[in-house]
Amino acid sequence: MAQDKNTATKRIGRYAKVGTAMSGLAAKVAGERFFGLTINRDDHARQLKDILGNLRGPLLKIAQLLATIPEALPAEYTRELQHLQANAPPMGWPFVKRRMAAELGADWQSKFKDFPRDAAAAASLGQVHKAILPDGTIAACKLQYPDMESAVQADVGQLKMLLGLYERYDPAIQTKFIVQEITDRLHEELDYEREAKQCRLYANILRDEKTVSVPQVLPPWCGPRLLTTTWLDGKPILSFKDAPQEVRNEIALNLFRAWYIPLYHYGIIHGDPHLGNYTIRADHGINLLDFGCIRVFPPKFIKGVVDLYHALQNNDEEMAVHAYQEWGFKDLDRELIDVLNIWARFLYGPIMEDKVRIIGEAKGSMYGRETAHEVHQLLKAKGGVAVPREFVFMDRAALGLGSVFIHLQAQVNWYQLFNELIQDINPVEMQKRQDKALKEVGLL
Repeated sequence: MAQDKNTATKRIGRYAKVGTAMSGLAAKVAGERFFGLTINRDDHARQLKDILGNLRGPLLKIAQLLATIPEALPAEYTRELQHLQANAPPMGWPFVKRRMAAELGADWQSKFKDFPRDAAAAASLGQVHKAILPDGTIAACKLQYPDMESAVQADVGQLKMLLGLYERYDPAIQTKFIVQEITDRLHEELDYEREAKQCRLYANILRDEKTVSVPQVLPPWCGPRLLTTTWLDGKPILSFKDAPQEVRNEIALNLFRAWYIPLYHYGIIHGDPHLGNYTIRADHGINLLDFGCIRVFPPKFIKGVVDLYHALQNNDEEMAVHAYQEWGFKDLDRELIDVLNIWARFLYGPIMEDKVRIIGEAKGSMYGRETAHEVHQLLKAKGGVAVPREFVFMDRAALGLGSVFIHLQAQVNWYQLFNELIQDINPVEMQKRQDKALKEVGLL
C-alpha cells in the first residue's frame, strides 16, 4: 500500500514538473504569437532545460525525434532539449536490488558470479550493468527505471499540448501523426520481451554480415523489465575522429551496411542511431546495440523511397508524386511537390553523384538545419503539411547517420553503396522475407 502511494506521489510529481515546464513554454509561445510579446528564446530554452533537469524518461527521446523533423519546434528549444538526460546519473543500489529481485527473485545475486553496484551506462529509460554469469560469460543487464509507463503518458500528453499550441502559431508542420508515431514507439521501448525478439530478429537478418555484431539474448536472466544479453566490447565511434582516413572510411561503410541492409532487404530499420547504440570493434566492425526502437515498414513504402530517388535522378514529376503518395503524403500539388523535393534532394544528395565524397557539413546545431529552415518557411507560406508517420524514423536515421559520417569526415562513394543495396527491389519478395524474419522470432 505504501509502495502504491509512493508511486502515485511520484507520478503526480512528474505530471506537475513536466506540466509546469511545458505550460511555461506554451505560454511564452502564445505570448509571442497572440500578444506580440518578445522573449529571449535562448534564455527561456535554457530555463526549460534547467526546470526539467535530470528527469528520467522519454523526454530526451522525444527531443531527439523532434530535432529530425524540419523545425517542428523553434531551434532554440530543440537544441536545449537535446541536452536533457545526456549525462543523467544512474539510479543507486537500492533501486538495482529492488528491480533485480522483482525480475529474478530474492536470490537473484546467486545467479551471477559478479554483479557490480555501479552501472556501466545510463540512458533515458533504463541503465546497464556489466555483469559476469556463473560460466564466466560477460553480460549486459539493462534494468528499466521505475514507473516509466506513467512517465511516457505524462510526457507525451504534455508534448501533444505543446505541439498543438505551437501549430496555431506556426502551421508549417502538422504534428498529429508525429505524436502518434512517437507514442507507439515509446510504448514498444518499454516492452523488454519485445526488444528481446527484435534483438534476435537483427541477429538473424545480419548473420552473414561479418562486419556487424549483434548481442545474444540470455533468456534465463531476462524479465519484463530486465533484458540481459552478451556484452560486446568496443570503443565509442567518436574516439576514431582522428584515425587515419582509410579507417574512418571503413567504419562508415560498416555502419552504412548495418543500418541499410535490413531496410532495403527486409523493410526494417533500427530507429535510434544515437551514438550510444553502437560501438566499434577492434577490426573496425560495428557492435549494434539497443533494439527497443525498431520500425517495420510496408514494402511499398520502401519501394516509394527508391522510386523517389529515381524520380529525382530523372526529373520525373509523375514518379515523384507516386513516391510521396506511397510515403503517405496527402493533398499533393505542384507547389508542395517542389517544396518536398528541396528536402528530398538534401537527403538524397550524397547518393546522387557517382564519386567519392563526404556526406556534407553540419551548419549550426544540426545536420540539415539550414535546409530544414528553408523548407519550413516555404511550408509555412503554403499552409503546412501533415508529416506521415513512416517519415519520422526514415528521416531520423538519415540525419542521425549523416551526422556521424560528418564527424568521421568519411570519404566514400555513397552512390555505389546505395545502388548495390537497391538492385532488384521487389515489394512482393521483400514482403516474403519480412514475414519470414518476423515469424522466426515471434513478432508476427
